[in-house]
Amino acid sequence: MDLNLSQKGLKISPSVTLEITAKAKAMKAEGIDVVSFGAGEPDFNTPENIRKEGIRAIEEGLTRYTPASGIIELKKAICEKLKNDNNLDYSPSNIIISSGAKHSIYNALMAIINPGDEVIIAVPYWVSYPELVKISGGEPVFIQTKEENDFKFTVSDLDKVLTDKTKAIILNSPSNPTGAIYDEDDLKEIADWAVKNNIFVISDEIYERLVYDGKHISIASFNEDIKKLTIVINGMSKAYAMTGWRIGYAAAHESIIKVMSNLQSHTTSNPCSISQYASVVALTGDQSSVEEMKKHFEERRNYMVETINSIEGLSCRKPKGAFYIMINITQLKGKTIRGTKINSSLDFAKVLLDEGKVAVIPGIGFGDDDYIRLSYATSMENIKKGLGRIKEIVEND
Repeated sequence: MDLNLSQKGLKISPSVTLEITAKAKAMKAEGIDVVSFGAGEPDFNTPENIRKEGIRAIEEGLTRYTPASGIIELKKAICEKLKNDNNLDYSPSNIIISSGAKHSIYNALMAIINPGDEVIIAVPYWVSYPELVKISGGEPVFIQTKEENDFKFTVSDLDKVLTDKTKAIILNSPSNPTGAIYDEDDLKEIADWAVKNNIFVISDEIYERLVYDGKHISIASFNEDIKKLTIVINGMSKAYAMTGWRIGYAAAHESIIKVMSNLQSHTTSNPCSISQYASVVALTGDQSSVEEMKKHFEERRNYMVETINSIEGLSCRKPKGAFYIMINITQLKGKTIRGTKINSSLDFAKVLLDEGKVAVIPGIGFGDDDYIRLSYATSMENIKKGLGRIKEIVEND
C-alpha cells in the first residue's frame, strides 16, 4: 500500500552531512579516537549566573505556560540590548521570543511568504535556509559568492536575480559557514537596494558577539525605511553557550510580529519558561564570560588559519566572525588519496574520517562542493591533533 504523503514534506531534503556525522558518532561510541570539527555550538558550559537563574526558576515554580510570544521581562531585556548594542529602538510589541533562532526564522518566513515568492540566499549558506524557505511555500534563489570577495554578495549580484517574485533576502552576518562580515558600506548598499525594491530582509545576527575583525552593525539601524522591512533574528545559543536552552528572538514591525505570534501560538505555544528567565539574567548580567569565550575562539581561529595554509593543497581565508573556517579543497580534486579519488567534498570528508579519524562537514551541505567546513568550537588540544592528522593524510599519501 502506497502512503500518500505530503508533497511539500517530501521536497524537504535530508542533511547530506548526516552520513558523516552519524558515522563519526558510531566510531566514537566504539571507543575510536575521532577528532570532530563538526560542532555548531560553543564547547563551554553555560555561564554560572545563567545556570543559577535557571535553577531558581525551577525551584520557585516558574515552570508553567507563559504568554505564547514570551515573557515581558525578557522582551524588555531584549529591547534594552538592541538599543545599547545595535542602536535600534523597539518596544516589547516588536519582539517575539521563540524556541531558538531557527524557530524565529521559520516564523518570519511563514509570516511574509506567499506560494511561489522567491527568497534570495547566498552560497555557501547555512544548511537550513533553503529548506525553511521551501517549508514556507517559497522558492530559494541562490547567489554564488566568491572567496576573493570574502563570500559576500553585492547589489550587482542582487540585481541579477531580482524578479517580480522576489520577496526577501536572507542576510547572515557574521556568517555560518564562512565567517564573513558585511561592513557598514556593504550593508548601506544592500539596505538602499531593499528599500528601493520593497524587499524584506531577514537579518540573522546570531553570531554578532563573535566578531574578531571589525564590528557588527545591524542593517535595520540605518533608517526607518529599512527598519520597517527588516526582521532581526538573534538568540542566546552562540554568545552565551546556551544551545540546549532553545531561546531565539525576532524584532520587527509590529504587524509582522503579530502574525509570527499568531503562528507560534497555534504551533509550539511559548518557548521554555525556565530558559526565558535564565535569558533575562544572561542579557542583563555580567558579560565577562562572553568576552572570555570570544578570546579563546580568536586564539583558535588564528592558530587554525596559519596551520591550514601551511598544509600543501589546502587553503583558507581568515574568517572575521563566528567559529567556522571554510577550507578550499580545489587543489585536491581529481587526486587519489589513500586509494580514493577525490571528486567531491564528501569524498574528501569520508577519507578524513575513515583514514584520519577526523570528522569535518563537506561543503556540499552548504551548497558549495569546493570546500569543507571546520568548526573551532573545540579545544586547542583537539585542534592541534586533528589538523596534524589532516596534514598527514594530505601530504603523506
